[in-house]
Amino acid sequence: MSEPLSDADKIRNKRLAKLGSQAPPNLDPNGDGIRDGPTTIQSSQKPTSPTQEQKEQIKPKINISSSSASPKPTDNPFAQLVTERNEGPPQISIKPAAETDMSSNKMPVSDQVRQSSRGGETLPEWEDKVLRGIFRLTLDPSVRSDGHGHPLSYVKSVRKELEDQRQPIRLNSAVLDQAILEVASNLSTVTPLDYLLACWKRVIGQFKHHKGSRAEENKLEVLKEARRLCMSYCIFAITMPEMFGRDPPETSPLLPHLLVDPEDDRGICHDFLAEAVSRFAEDDTIEPALVGAVEDLSRQLARMTMNDDYKSYVLALRHLVRYPPLVRAIARSPLFAPSSTSASDLEATTLLGPFFAISPLQADITSQYFSSPKTRDRAFINNSQRSLRMSLTTHQQDLLDIVNHIIKSDKGARESMLNWFALCVNKNHKRRALQVDKKLVSSDGFMINVTVCLDQLCEPFMDAQFSKIDRIDFEYLRRQPRVDIKEETKLNMDQSSADQFYGKAVEGTNNFISEVFFLTLAAHHYGTESTNQTLSQLEKDLKRMEKHIEEIELDRHKWINSPAQLKMFDNAVKKYKDQIDKGLSYKYAVQGVLLDEIMQARSLQFMRYVIVWLLRLASAANFPHQPIKLPLEPNPTSVFEALPEYFLEDVVGAYRFVMRNMPWTISSTQSDELIILCITFLRSSEKIKNPYLKSGLVTIMFAGTWPAPNRPKGVLGDLLMGMPIATEHLLHALMKFYIEVENTGAHTQFYDKFNIRYEIFQIIKCVWDNRVYREHLDEESKVNVDFFVRFVNLLLNDVTFVLDESLTAFQQIHNLSEELRNPQHLEQAIRQEKEEALSAAKSKAKSYMQLTNETVAMLKLFTEALADAFTMPEIVQRLADMLDYNLDVLVGPKSIELKVENAREYDFQPKALLADIIDVYLNLKNKESFIFAVARDGRSYKPANFEKATSILRFKAQELKSPEELRAWTALGEMFKKAKEADDQAEDDLGEIPDEFLDPVMATLMTDPVMLPTSKSIVDRSTIRSHLLSDPTDPFNRAPLKIDDVIAATELKAQIEAFKAEKRGAKLVEVNIMDTSPG
Repeated sequence: MSEPLSDADKIRNKRLAKLGSQAPPNLDPNGDGIRDGPTTIQSSQKPTSPTQEQKEQIKPKINISSSSASPKPTDNPFAQLVTERNEGPPQISIKPAAETDMSSNKMPVSDQVRQSSRGGETLPEWEDKVLRGIFRLTLDPSVRSDGHGHPLSYVKSVRKELEDQRQPIRLNSAVLDQAILEVASNLSTVTPLDYLLACWKRVIGQFKHHKGSRAEENKLEVLKEARRLCMSYCIFAITMPEMFGRDPPETSPLLPHLLVDPEDDRGICHDFLAEAVSRFAEDDTIEPALVGAVEDLSRQLARMTMNDDYKSYVLALRHLVRYPPLVRAIARSPLFAPSSTSASDLEATTLLGPFFAISPLQADITSQYFSSPKTRDRAFINNSQRSLRMSLTTHQQDLLDIVNHIIKSDKGARESMLNWFALCVNKNHKRRALQVDKKLVSSDGFMINVTVCLDQLCEPFMDAQFSKIDRIDFEYLRRQPRVDIKEETKLNMDQSSADQFYGKAVEGTNNFISEVFFLTLAAHHYGTESTNQTLSQLEKDLKRMEKHIEEIELDRHKWINSPAQLKMFDNAVKKYKDQIDKGLSYKYAVQGVLLDEIMQARSLQFMRYVIVWLLRLASAANFPHQPIKLPLEPNPTSVFEALPEYFLEDVVGAYRFVMRNMPWTISSTQSDELIILCITFLRSSEKIKNPYLKSGLVTIMFAGTWPAPNRPKGVLGDLLMGMPIATEHLLHALMKFYIEVENTGAHTQFYDKFNIRYEIFQIIKCVWDNRVYREHLDEESKVNVDFFVRFVNLLLNDVTFVLDESLTAFQQIHNLSEELRNPQHLEQAIRQEKEEALSAAKSKAKSYMQLTNETVAMLKLFTEALADAFTMPEIVQRLADMLDYNLDVLVGPKSIELKVENAREYDFQPKALLADIIDVYLNLKNKESFIFAVARDGRSYKPANFEKATSILRFKAQELKSPEELRAWTALGEMFKKAKEADDQAEDDLGEIPDEFLDPVMATLMTDPVMLPTSKSIVDRSTIRSHLLSDPTDPFNRAPLKIDDVIAATELKAQIEAFKAEKRGAKLVEVNIMDTSPG
């Protein structure tokens, strides 16, 4: 009884059956039966492993014969493959199904043609010569090399079989299969696949040489059969190496061959892949074999960095993805985009991950590019960064080529590719956390490569005319989007409203442009913008660490007499310094990657499209073909309000980075649209909820006014001066946000508002020379009075605060410095306390003085342009009190306390500051309400201060004020004196004022009394208006209150007027304080 077939024997028989079934049919006389392209199977029946009952079906296709006469069939037709090597090589003949057995008397097809086209050489002779050359075989034991010195393999079994059958000792197609198997099974220095691939190259060379000529058809038949057999045995070597007596390798046998040049004898060439791919339908092992090779390619690359030979792996994949059927198979791999993969494993375990992970930002690479970073000069760093960028750019082009071929192969592969990109962004939401754990997210280099690739995928639809912008479907986010935005903060919608909005799914399918657009937006957020954030934080950390090192070194003296402890101290310091060096190297590497002009130009091109798309969505206008009307129409339930914040945040971050580092890359057209974006959403700021996102728009314009090469007003300054939308809306937009930023909701809002307002001041200063701006401002101040009063009130608050903080700090510096001039009389603890206080005062002075200068400069500009707004009843007295107080500090008796060493170190110029404050006085000199307000300041108004200021300006700072201005200042001082005299006389005339006529807050005679609706208290209208500017509540019971709610106390007002008429008549009217003529 026959033993059952083992699994290996069944596989072998299946392969051999396929090999026989792949032969082409017999040729007709016209030679039309063989195609010129890769072989395809002629039968639709899928071969299976043979059983005992099927042997008769297999026998016509496969004949296994020994060197003796035809033996009796055994249970295992391939049993000879497992015999001992000393029994001689196996002798196996694999023939096409249509051919007869070797033992028949009929000669092969090739023997039927006696003469070749070349003089005197028969076709059998040519066939023998060509096959020997292709497969490097010999039937003559004495000939072991060819004419070129290539070694030949002696096929002993084939020669013996030919002798036994009394055939001519020539190699032919009938015995070629057995010859190939015999040689491939007995190789010692190379693998069967090495040998067979070299044969493949030679057979393809011969085939191409003879193809196309009708006279060569018989030769082509021979070569086609040789090609078929060679490919079949290559597949066996890949999928079933045990057929040749080899153990299956741990990785795909194809892998080393994919890594060499396709033209190399060991390489995988185009013809090989084309033939292999064409057999997918007939052989179900080829596809998994090739896909498995790609997976192994990916796994090996995952252990490499940019310092290793990664290029061959990338080129191998580039070569493979040129075959659509193979791409489709690769895209179906379970490793392609497994949804269960974590963010940290994306670049190691997904099929494309290792290719995108290659970056100069990989571990240890940065230290090699920038070794000993502190000792390197700028030229070395720039050269290293340039080299880094060149390597990365080349790699990114390879990645794009791979992705493009995958996307273009077919819809299924394209969907898989988009799924992989979505996986990359959706898994990396934690990259934008406040504290990022690098172990839980993908690396910066990986995400930058993803972003750059997606940027380039967007290029085909981003034309200058925005002809395809309508293809970006805003309903994408409500139509089962790949991009996960559920947890993202929305522009102007709370989570509940957003869930309800996106819960209403929209029918239809998403187009490719929309898919790529929204994936690219997300990639920027979690990729390049996250890396920008990392870079900013890294720079702060490095400064902190450097300062800490300095503090540590101050303790070195403590261990100087203890060698053991000093060694421990030095080791700790060295470890800390190594961390700084590592961080500095990474910083230089990140800068090298991000400061790539081509990459940033491409990024800004994409952001330009985002800007236009956002403006179209928010305004419902066909922008840029139609202008945007401001302010925008309110629509709290529109799609725009439901968008994630990062859609605008990406734009802000990208332009802010470029403005600060490489502003010359921004084109004029990009600048136009950027300005329109900033003005639109500051003018209609209610469209955006997050004040810090809106502050980013201010920062962009502020950075755009910095002087740049050949642009003294910066990238945006000249455009801001002349664009119609800017001249009409910019100042209002900035003033509106100046008011809004008073309350940001953050715990740092007090300090944040000063930073934001500083940037607002710089933008205003940039455009202030344009008269059109001032005219628009003046016109609007007459119409929108309440808006301007609120702005002026906040500006006045800021000036008051920063002036007080700055001047107080200088007084502290002066006094503490005097006390520490002779420190020997101070105790150690007291001296240390005072030194710390002095350091804090110096830091405070530096922080506030620059802001003071800018704030006072703004006050000077606005009092000149908007004098009426600054002299309204609710404002004018506070302004006068503030000016008098600071004039007293600067020139009064205590001004000596402002003297500090190195005043310019703090940007403190007392005379210049005095000149600015005097300008504010002069700007309002024609306003009677201001004159009386100064005169009524009982705390700080002192005529002597005005005389002292005149003296300082006249004798010590002539360059600050012209003679005309000095004369005007002197005349103004006289006005204040007259007003003071008149006001005092009026007060005397009034005598004792009844309590019910006095304002309960200011204790002054009311002129326009009003009653508060909830507390029923009566105050002067100017008092409550001033209070409501900073506190929207009733000052007596804290109930919410608006100025429109107050009730005029008409009867009381009439009583007050009657009282004044009775007491003083027309005495005050007779005094003309505006008359400054002598006498």
